[in-house]
This record gives sequence, structure tokens and C-alpha cells, in this order.
Amino acid sequence: MTFSAGQLETDAPPVAPVETSKIVGRSPWQIARSRLRRDKVSMVVLVIVIAYVVVAIAAPILQKLGVIDPYKFHDALLSPADGMPLGNFGGVTAAHPFGVEPQTGRDVLSRIVGGITESMLISVSATVFSLIVGTVLGIISGYMGRWVDFWVGRFIDLVLAFPQLLMLLALSVVLIQKITSFGVPPGAPSQIVYLIVVLGFFGFPFFARIIRGQVLSLREREFVEASRSLGARGYRIWFTELLPNLWAPILVYGTLIFPTNVSAEAALSFLGVGVPAPTPTLGNILTDSVTFLASDPVFFFLPGLAIFLLVLSSNLLGDGLRDALDPKSDGH
Repeated sequence: MTFSAGQLETDAPPVAPVETSKIVGRSPWQIARSRLRRDKVSMVVLVIVIAYVVVAIAAPILQKLGVIDPYKFHDALLSPADGMPLGNFGGVTAAHPFGVEPQTGRDVLSRIVGGITESMLISVSATVFSLIVGTVLGIISGYMGRWVDFWVGRFIDLVLAFPQLLMLLALSVVLIQKITSFGVPPGAPSQIVYLIVVLGFFGFPFFARIIRGQVLSLREREFVEASRSLGARGYRIWFTELLPNLWAPILVYGTLIFPTNVSAEAALSFLGVGVPAPTPTLGNILTDSVTFLASDPVFFFLPGLAIFLLVLSSNLLGDGLRDALDPKSDGH
């Protein structure tokens, strides 16, 4: 049997077009987010940190609505003999799930919730202060070099040479009076501003050195050279070319220095230069509870647990972010 050329062309099966798969690129942030999601520990502590943030934001609202009251005394819940809470576990009841404070009868849960707000306000503000000062000085020092780098480096060495704890104790009265003279109300508000300024100031030197090292490696890159050749000035290169490439160390260092500030606030409250009562912070609640450690251990355990969880979660989150943002990490 013979076929013509037309018949061969007609009877031949059609050839399906070959589909080419598209290669979708991912940004560094998408890669880091994917790595972070695969880290189960980091995701758990991220939820805990977010819960603390939600509580800190919601506490003032709940206080205005009358849901919590960290300042209300409940004398009827205390023993007339020694002022200790009536009942078991520090006076734990349905109305007071964490019990009440010895001698005052204030609700411990309300105090801890209010203390989270104040402690996070101090720690976050001090961390932002350190990041801003450290980033600006690190960029200027690393990019300018020469005598600018020399004097910025000596200033950082000078700050590091000061005994931080001794300076906090010695200068507290003078600096708080100076802060009050600028219109900040005396008492807890001026003390909060003092802690933010001092913790932020002594926290920037290490970060400034980290940023300086990053800028030294970035300032010779092609995109910086191209921007410089097009006539861009120093401040434009600093904040439009260098700063966007520094967000990874800024984010990681911020999550690592934040828990340090939380612990520092608690330590300073124990030393007597923290936020004064009755304004609650996790630090001064823990300090007040030390007196009743033997007679009411629950009162000591709960604020200590709140500080422990916040510090541990923040540190683990910082470690997870560092691994997720590290392109050479083998753990993800």
C-alpha cells in the first residue's frame, strides 16, 4: 500500500508542545522566612514573644476598661495577723488566678500584666535607641574612614571603659533631676526616661562596631562605586545604598540586646534605681517578692517566670533569625 505525501502529513499524530517550567527567583527575605518557618523552636518562641507584645499593648486598654487594676488594695484577702494572703498558694482564687500580694492585697496577675507593659516599653525603647545611635555611628565610621573612624572608635572605647553599673548608680540622682528639669514628671515617668537613655547609651558601642565592620566590606562594592561615580553625596550613599544592606545584623542584634535590657531593668530595680512603686514593672515586682520568698514562694515564682520566658524566648528568636539570615547556615 502506498501513501501520498499529503496523506502522510494528515495522518501523523500531532506533537504536543513541550512546557518549560518557569524558574521563580526568591528574595533574601523570602529565603530567610522559609528557613525560619522550618525552625520549629524559633516559631514557638516567636509566638511567645508576640503574645508578650499583645499583652503589653492590651494592658493599658484593659486597665481603662476596669478589667485589671494593678493598684487596688484588697485588705479583706489578707490575714490580720501578719498581712499574708489568706488561702493556699498566695491566695489563689477564681477572681485572683495568680493570688494577691502580701501586705497590700493587690492582684498579682494585674501587676504582672501591667509590669510587662512598662518593662517592654523600657527595653524596646532602649534597644531602638542603641540601634539608631550604633547604626549611624557605625555607617559614618566605616564609610568615612581615616580621622573620622579614629575618633569615633576612641569615643566607643571611652564608653566601653566606663563601669556601666557604677555609672548607673552614681549618676542616677543627677540625671533624673536633669530629666525632670526638661518637663518630664517626677517619679516613675522620669525614672523610665532615665533607664531608657542610660541603657540605650551603654548598649550602642558593640553594635556600632558590628555595623562598622559590615560597612567596611560594603563600601567597595560595585553598587556603592556606581552611586559615587554618579555624584551621590555621602548621606545619600549611607541611607539609600548601605542601610538597606544592613537590616539583617540590625534585626538580629536587636533581638539579642532586647532581653539584655529586660534583665538589666530587673537588676537595676533590685539595686534601687529602677522604676519606683506603685508603678509595676517585672523588675520591681520580682524585687518586692524576694522578701516573701520563704513565706509566699508563688509570689516570687510568677514574676520570675515571666522574666525568664521573655528573656529565653527573645534569645532563642535571635539565634533563629541569625541562622535564617545566614546564607552559609547548614542548620536549615
